[in-house]
Amino acid sequence: MKKYLSLIPLLAFCLGLNAQFAVTKMKVLETEHDFGKFKEDAGPQSYDFIVTNAGSDPLVIQNVVASCGCTTPGWTKQPIPSGGTGKITATYDPKDRPGVFNKTLSVYSNTKPEVVVLVIKGEVVPREKTVEELFTFPVGAIRFESNHMAFTNIKKTEKKIRVMQLVNTSNAPVKVEFTGLPAHLALKSNPETLKPGQKGMVEGTYDANKNAGWGNVNDMVKISLNGVPQENVYYYVSANLVEDFSSLSKDQLENAPIFKVASTTVDLGKIKGATQNEIEFKFTNEGKSDLILRHVRASCGCTAVQQGNQGVGIKAGQSSSIKATFNSGSYKGKVTKAIYVYTNDPKNSEVVLMVSADVEQPETTK
Repeated sequence: MKKYLSLIPLLAFCLGLNAQFAVTKMKVLETEHDFGKFKEDAGPQSYDFIVTNAGSDPLVIQNVVASCGCTTPGWTKQPIPSGGTGKITATYDPKDRPGVFNKTLSVYSNTKPEVVVLVIKGEVVPREKTVEELFTFPVGAIRFESNHMAFTNIKKTEKKIRVMQLVNTSNAPVKVEFTGLPAHLALKSNPETLKPGQKGMVEGTYDANKNAGWGNVNDMVKISLNGVPQENVYYYVSANLVEDFSSLSKDQLENAPIFKVASTTVDLGKIKGATQNEIEFKFTNEGKSDLILRHVRASCGCTAVQQGNQGVGIKAGQSSSIKATFNSGSYKGKVTKAIYVYTNDPKNSEVVLMVSADVEQPETTK
């Protein structure tokens, strides 16, 4: 009897051990699906991955995590019995996602391994955009691609051309003209008069040699339709005017001026509101020929730059300074402003100087 009694604990231990190591098996019919090519306006596409419980214990799909918000997962929430089937649904939303895609879904369950990765892929053919989407700037019956024509970098010796589409959305002809043009800018519609539904081009020509400015410059131009100026509507033109160093020889580059600033940052520390604060940036010409400050401008009207050095040749080895006045006005707390300096130094033709301060305003009494 004692012999049989001693076997009972051993038997219980073995049964517990078998229960502990019982494994549920999930079999997926396929782990990858290719939707192929489909149109964006066809809407969300779904596919069901079929899973089978190939083990003896119930299969539980605990969670499914998609690799991006464009894919929405769904799955069988109830335990799947031995031999039973369930599904994992992957829904891909193609809206605003043209092109090839390859996404994953990580399936977490009570199996070994605990994570199974499924893949969906395909290619979304972009939908045809509406007139409103293509031509975002409406002016009466005319729509422009944008209200801004950007010429980006233009050398001061250069003339640059840019174009932009426009369309007549009305059922009558419309003549498009631009008024208030500066000397350095030419704008015209081609054709000048657009027939109903007709597309055309805004043709812009920027002659940087005729603009005395430097760096980032902007112009606001009025639009006239059929001879009628459009009120409170402006067409913006921007450019970044830079020095042309392309013609300099190796010898000229080696003997060029060098704009060396003692410090590119001035911290005024704690200052009072509504006060005028003087700033000075000291610099030296460490090159071998005359240094010229082409232009100096501040990022806001609160900083006034003294133009004493502008256009004046600063000899090799000579030092000078850029002076400015910061008006703290109604600012409060940490304030940072920029001063842009344009020079004939080929390696430092545009330098940004920073002014910072901690402005304290008096306490207001109620």
